[in-house]
Amino acid sequence: MGARVRPIRSSETRDGHTVTTTPTAPAQAHVTPGAKRVDEETIRSIPKAEVHVHLEGTFELIDLIELARESGVPLPGPAATLFDLGTHFAPDTTDTIDAGSGVGTGGLSAFLRFLDWQCGLIRTPQQASALAYRFAARQSASGIRYTDVIVNPTHWSAWRGRVGDLLSALAEGFDEAERDGLCVINIAYSLLRTQSQDEATTIARWLVETRPSRVIALSVDGDERVAGRTAEKFAPAFDIARDGGLRRTIHAGESSGAEGVWDAIRHLHAERIDHGVRAIDDDELVAHLAETGIPLDVCLRSNLTLGVYPDLASHPLAELMRRGVTVTVNTDDPAPIGTRLENEWSLAADAYGWGLPQLIALAHASVTASFAPDALAAELHEAIDARALALGV
Repeated sequence: MGARVRPIRSSETRDGHTVTTTPTAPAQAHVTPGAKRVDEETIRSIPKAEVHVHLEGTFELIDLIELARESGVPLPGPAATLFDLGTHFAPDTTDTIDAGSGVGTGGLSAFLRFLDWQCGLIRTPQQASALAYRFAARQSASGIRYTDVIVNPTHWSAWRGRVGDLLSALAEGFDEAERDGLCVINIAYSLLRTQSQDEATTIARWLVETRPSRVIALSVDGDERVAGRTAEKFAPAFDIARDGGLRRTIHAGESSGAEGVWDAIRHLHAERIDHGVRAIDDDELVAHLAETGIPLDVCLRSNLTLGVYPDLASHPLAELMRRGVTVTVNTDDPAPIGTRLENEWSLAADAYGWGLPQLIALAHASVTASFAPDALAAELHEAIDARALALGV
């Protein structure tokens, strides 16, 4: 039995929240020569959190078929190839990123249009609650104990003008799931980059004043190349969110450069960066991320599928970690991409030579990066340590 790896953790207070820092990210990237491959079953057994997953990207094929039938809406393409957008969505010829495969065939913009179509199938509170419950069950099946799920109401066309009802219905599903012992899930409410400053500030004030159940953070997502640099436009909304006690996680550095990550930090008070992989292009930014411990919530298979990087050999995950940046590994949009969190961790472990010690450190990093309540986070760290001991780590 090897020596047990137990991360050293310290705490600090940011914006009134206790943040536990775990300075083990560089060790995660160390290649262990001859390390035994860790299979997905073992990865599922490790308690963990997920912090970058969109509820819009969790509709399984059977969900879409059944919802379309219930709503009397035709499928946009053949059922058997519904997630292969090349069979029914024309590619976006303005996309400057090379098109990927499957759902990435038409580029990021075509993928976002597909999300609009599928979310439009959810039309009743019962459907929304059922979707939320199923998502919690699927997370639990991957050994995920806590999730910050991203919800962008602009994709949910049937709920325009009644977003509060949508959030309530989702919260009811998450509440029922938690009562049944499934994954604890809270919501990061996401703005769309193309929304106006007035819309964003109105939403932020509403969130702070009404505190919808399970909404704990404000986010922003959408195609960076189409919208351009929007951080200054959204700065007042994120000032309101910070001052009102909401957490902040920002999509940046995916389809644009490192400047988007700087903008998120300087203007939007980002506590986490979703994606952030283009930070590798700026040495000063990499050093800042390493120094401050702001995590990058990376999604490997998503980056490959959507053509952000052509292959794992060119992906900067390992180099970012080697240089001290805290990184989590997530699914982004698992259903259309065809992945689960254990698959993502296995992909990274195989590519970078990680063994159990590195995966245990990754599990701790996922909880530390999450917005889980302090008591739950402490409980999860203890559960990870217990599982590590059982696995001989």
